[in-house]
Amino acid sequence: MLSRRVQQIGFSPTLRISALAQQRRSEGVDVLDFAAGQPDFNTPERIKQAGVAAIDNNQTRYTPNPGTVELRQAIVDKLARDNGLEYGLDQVVVSPGAKASLYFALMALLDPGDKVLVPTPYWVSYPEQIGLCGAEAVYVETSLADGFKVTPQQLVAAGAAGCKLVILNYPNNPTGAAYDPAELEALAACCVEHDLWVVADEIYEKLLFDGQQFRSIASFGAGIRDRTVVINGVSKAYAMTGWRIGYAAGPKEVLAGMGRLQSHATSNAASVSQAASVEALQPDDAELLHMREQFQKRRDLLLAGLRGMDGVECNKAGGAFYLFPDISGLFGRRWAKGTLESGSDVAEFLLEEASMAVVPGEGFGAPRHVRLSYALATERVEEGVRRMAGAIAGLS
Repeated sequence: MLSRRVQQIGFSPTLRISALAQQRRSEGVDVLDFAAGQPDFNTPERIKQAGVAAIDNNQTRYTPNPGTVELRQAIVDKLARDNGLEYGLDQVVVSPGAKASLYFALMALLDPGDKVLVPTPYWVSYPEQIGLCGAEAVYVETSLADGFKVTPQQLVAAGAAGCKLVILNYPNNPTGAAYDPAELEALAACCVEHDLWVVADEIYEKLLFDGQQFRSIASFGAGIRDRTVVINGVSKAYAMTGWRIGYAAGPKEVLAGMGRLQSHATSNAASVSQAASVEALQPDDAELLHMREQFQKRRDLLLAGLRGMDGVECNKAGGAFYLFPDISGLFGRRWAKGTLESGSDVAEFLLEEASMAVVPGEGFGAPRHVRLSYALATERVEEGVRRMAGAIAGLS
C-alpha cells in the first residue's frame, strides 16, 4: 500500500529511544534523558515577549513565503555581523525548522543518481533526505582518534571528483566535533577544486567551547561562498526548538528554487515564531553565553566520568551538547538479557539497568558508539555518571 519512497525511510533512532524512555517514565521509573537533542533551558524572556507581542498585535496571518522582510533582514544582518557573509534579502529563505531548510536545499540541488559525500558519523536525517531526492550517499569515515573530522584527502579518496555535493555539519551532531579555521579553509579549497557544492549545517554555531571562534566555510572567499548553502536557525542557540524556525542563505538561484519548493510543501513558517526570531537574532547574547558556559561545565563533568569507566573511550568534543563515546570495549560482556554486541545493545542495557536513555550509534552510521546529550541539569549529569558506572561494573 505504501509508496516505495516511504518504505525506504527508517524511523528516527532518537525518537525511538525517547518513546521507550517515556514508556518507562509512565511506569513510574525515574529515567535520565541523555537522548534529548534540545537545550533544557527555557526560551529567553525577551524572545518570548516578542512572540506574545506578535499575538497581541494580531500578527497571525500568512507571511511572504520566504519569510517576513523583518526576519530576513535580521538574518542578513546576523550573517554579516557574525560571519562576514554578505547576502541580499532574496538570498535568504526562512523555513519551519532547519530540518526543512536542509531538505529543501537538497531537493533544489540534487537530481536522481547524484552522489553526496557524507562524513560519518552523520546526523540521522541526512541519508534519509538524500534518498528521498533519489540521490546516493557516499560515506566518508572519520574516527575518534582524529576527533571525528574529515580531511580534504579523505574527500578526494572517497571520489569527490564524481560527487555533486558534500554535507558538512560543525559543530557536529552526534560527535560535537568542531573545525578550526585552517581545517575549514583547506576543505573549502578542496570543494572549489573538485567543483563540489556544500550544504553547511551550522545550527550549533553558537555552542562552541574553550574560547574557540566560529568560522563559516562560506567565509573563505567568493569561490566557496558561491557554491555553499548555509543552514542555520534559532532552535539550539536560543532554546527555541518548539518555535520551528530555520533558515538558509546562499546563491540566489538556489534559494529561489528552495522558495518554490517550500511554497508547495509548507508555505511560510509560523508568523508568531518569525516575530520572536527577529528578537532572538538581535546582538544580545547574554542568555546564550550563560547557556554555553553551563554546557561546557556539563561536558567536562560527563567527559571525566566516561573516561573513568572501563571499556569506554571518549574524546573531548569542541561544541554542541553531545559526547559520542566508543563503547565497543563493552562488547562481549554479559548482562541479564544477553551479551552486548552493538550500540543498540548498550543503549537497551543502560535503559534497563541504569534507567538512562542514550541514543545508539547505528542511526549515526557508527555502531561502536552511543550518543549522550548533556542538555540536562548538572545534578542529573552527575547522577547519570554514577548510574552508568555502576551498571558497567555489574557486567560479567
